[in-house]
Amino acid sequence: KMGNAESNAYRNHLSRFLPEEQSDIDGLFDTLSGLSGSAGAKNGKATKKTAYMREPLPEQMTVRLYNGMKSIDLTGKSSGLSEQIAKEQFVIFMSNLLKGNADEKITTIMRMISKAEGPVKGKQIQEFTEDLIMSVVHVLSYRKELKGWNLENTRDSASGVKALASQLLSELKLADGTKPVGRQLMETNFDQSVIEDWVYRVPQISIFLSVVIRQGLHVLHSLPDQTKDILNLVPGCKGIKRRGLVSLFDIPSIIYINSHLPAELQHKWQLLFSSRLHGESFSQLCGHIVNKGPCIVILQDLDGYIFGGFASHSWEVKPQFQGDNRCFLFSVFPSLAVYTYTGYNDHYMYLNHGQQTMPNGLGMGGQHGYFGLWLDSDYGKGHSKAKPRCTTYNSPQLSAKEDFALDAMEVWAVGDLPAAVGEPAKGKKSILDVDPEAQALLEMAGKTRQSAGLREPIEEDDDDD
Repeated sequence: KMGNAESNAYRNHLSRFLPEEQSDIDGLFDTLSGLSGSAGAKNGKATKKTAYMREPLPEQMTVRLYNGMKSIDLTGKSSGLSEQIAKEQFVIFMSNLLKGNADEKITTIMRMISKAEGPVKGKQIQEFTEDLIMSVVHVLSYRKELKGWNLENTRDSASGVKALASQLLSELKLADGTKPVGRQLMETNFDQSVIEDWVYRVPQISIFLSVVIRQGLHVLHSLPDQTKDILNLVPGCKGIKRRGLVSLFDIPSIIYINSHLPAELQHKWQLLFSSRLHGESFSQLCGHIVNKGPCIVILQDLDGYIFGGFASHSWEVKPQFQGDNRCFLFSVFPSLAVYTYTGYNDHYMYLNHGQQTMPNGLGMGGQHGYFGLWLDSDYGKGHSKAKPRCTTYNSPQLSAKEDFALDAMEVWAVGDLPAAVGEPAKGKKSILDVDPEAQALLEMAGKTRQSAGLREPIEEDDDDD
């Protein structure tokens, strides 16, 4: 008797999907039920097989998806005893998470955080968030969707997963506006309305869930309603392939830092400079990064702290501050965070070399002698001074010690390189090749040949490894 009522609900949920999406969902359900091509299908019986246990998703996430589906109450059906997911539960679950309103989404997420009804502890939210981020890295790697990045050419993702989860959890606040931290956060109970507010303010949670479902279960992953967020979740990576280099970035930090870049720069990162490839020299650094458009600079100090900044404009060697208010500083390890401009001053970025009256080096934020991030032209030394915070970006001290020794450095161009940059047209020579005297003069004057650094062929091979 109840059959009609819930099939109405089922039909309503199904109607949110386009016809081709519906057949996608049908096919997936059949596969997951073990019906598709299995012995069970031939016998006309569903073989009991929770086929989510396939490789694309880590087991922890599989269990959470299963719990989310099981929690959908089909009124009047005694599904409680069966281990199988009913097709209606499956469709409603997919509809809630991929097409649902805030309320539907949150109810389902709550059940993925904890099987039990009622408030959830901070520790449970942390475990869910870490599982979610780990699953995104895992599934993108499994589906070869990392666009030239991989788990071999980036630093260990496990610490990145924890750092990104901590960063997202730092946005959890109770109804009275307080943000519990540390042990207090782990023990605090959070009810559904607080989690709803958090998911609303932290878009990564919904985006990551969408990736896990679309790519992990391989459903609706290539349809036109795919959000732009997912498209540029990971930027394409150029310039690292077959060079034996392990980047200072890990996959979670790439995803997080990339989401803070201007939208038009999020599709591609290209390696311009690595101290491990190009040597530890300030003039080499300048030669590789000047006039290359917006860049990300990332450093590691000898204590293992990893931090850097985004420069919104091409670096130019000159004794004035440059850039604009889109610049920011960031930290990757031991914690992951982005620090944006305060409006206090316009000391966004600075690069100077070979001058006697002004400081020589690369700096971002603060002021001369007191930068939020500074690398001295006497390569290998730097400072991050912030007592208590950097005036330009409100960042704390980013390095382990205020004056640090540099271990490694990378600079990545983001977005497309400026048109003028790159190889000279075939057969054409640079002005310095044509006029060797000009070149010699420059070298006598201590000015390095800026164009010499451009001669490395810029890789434009396929994105997929």
